[in-house]
Amino acid sequence: MQTRSVAIVGRPNVGKSRLFNRIVGRRISIVHDRPGVTRDVVVADAPGGYVVMDTGGIGMTPSMTPVEIQEATEDQADFAIRAADVLLFVVDGREGLIPLDQSLAEKFRRMGKTPVLVVNKMDVPEQDYARDEFSSLGFSTVFPVSAEHGNGVGDLLDGVEELLPPPSDEPVEKEARRVRIAFLGRPNVGKSSLCNRLLEAERLIVSDVPGTTRETVELDLDFEGDSADQEPWRFRLFDTAGLKRRKRVSSSLDYFSSLRSEQAMEGADVVFLVLDAREGVTRQDKILAGRILDAGRGLAVLVNKWDLVLEGFRRDPLPGYRDEEHFRKSYEKSLRKELFFLPESPVLFASALTGYSIRDFLAAARDMDARMDVPIPTSPLNRLLGDMFEKRPPAAVKGKRFKLFYALQVSSRPFRIKLFCNQGERLDETYSRYLEKSITGHFSLIGCPLKFSLAGKEARYSGS
Repeated sequence: MQTRSVAIVGRPNVGKSRLFNRIVGRRISIVHDRPGVTRDVVVADAPGGYVVMDTGGIGMTPSMTPVEIQEATEDQADFAIRAADVLLFVVDGREGLIPLDQSLAEKFRRMGKTPVLVVNKMDVPEQDYARDEFSSLGFSTVFPVSAEHGNGVGDLLDGVEELLPPPSDEPVEKEARRVRIAFLGRPNVGKSSLCNRLLEAERLIVSDVPGTTRETVELDLDFEGDSADQEPWRFRLFDTAGLKRRKRVSSSLDYFSSLRSEQAMEGADVVFLVLDAREGVTRQDKILAGRILDAGRGLAVLVNKWDLVLEGFRRDPLPGYRDEEHFRKSYEKSLRKELFFLPESPVLFASALTGYSIRDFLAAARDMDARMDVPIPTSPLNRLLGDMFEKRPPAAVKGKRFKLFYALQVSSRPFRIKLFCNQGERLDETYSRYLEKSITGHFSLIGCPLKFSLAGKEARYSGS
């Protein structure tokens, strides 16, 4: 973990996110002409050996975003301002000095901060006169830059390095591996609330307004065990934007939010598909589950807001259920029927509001992550497949059946099994799913992705 930190702050739409991406050397924050796109604090390591924090625009108007999100965004920005060793106050060189810039300058002084003034959008030398307009703000360290084209950013980074405290001479211990968990789901199912409950802090903006989260936010969590002697469970959490159906991605902002979410999914070890307990499984949830499986990630289903469902059940018990446990088991059975194509994934019930079952789903993530490295022995695998074919032979396709000669695990994360067969195209989807579920159950690979690679005389089919 780096201890030196830089925060990028300013009013909306002055180019903070573009500068952030330029400094860290990769596209992390979403860059968009619409004000107020960045809301949570986005954090990344810079090549210079320090942490950079991108913040939401301070001073957004109600026309840009709902009031409750504006207030939460500014609370997050204040957190970054207080935590930073160096503050980069970004202004718009094209638009010039406006009253909000002056108000922000006073705000930083009241907080005891003396920022570096970054005059952005200085794309050509002829614009250099614009920096003089900002001299009235009274900051001695000023850098004209073009975050879009990179002009002046090198000088800015040299200046930042001079202002940062020196790196610690203490050797940095190599950190234990963290299990990477991504929370995916439709908008407003409670993904950010779950992360906040885990972190025990309002670190992420939570609102009833769908689409509040637009960036993918990475956060480290050390979960303390019951015993003081027990090593903490180490995780990296990815809170993602609510994924929409592709044909409903109606703007470039939606597109980039979805792209970041998919990148988080592909970079995770375990993905929790978060459902709203009150709504059950929707068509969009099924589509998301399929995308997670295609990405080859470990998958568990996390039913959030379970406290609200139980509260309703206690108030007005439904006929046909003996008690709450019977109701929960029936709910899970119905859910599994809707998500029949999953690899026997764990189904967990939780409440971000009350903290119900938080430890259980973290334990499930650790167990699933460990299972994905367990080798599948070749001889038992082939015995199992032989028994399966004898018990339920595949259906004939054009008078011929799919025949399996030998099976071998060739990789993990996801598990990939090579099937040496007669003709791969004769393996239909239903029988493939039967093989997958049987292998998953027999070798206790609950929730772990499994794919087949087919090697046959005329194999034109690959995957499952």
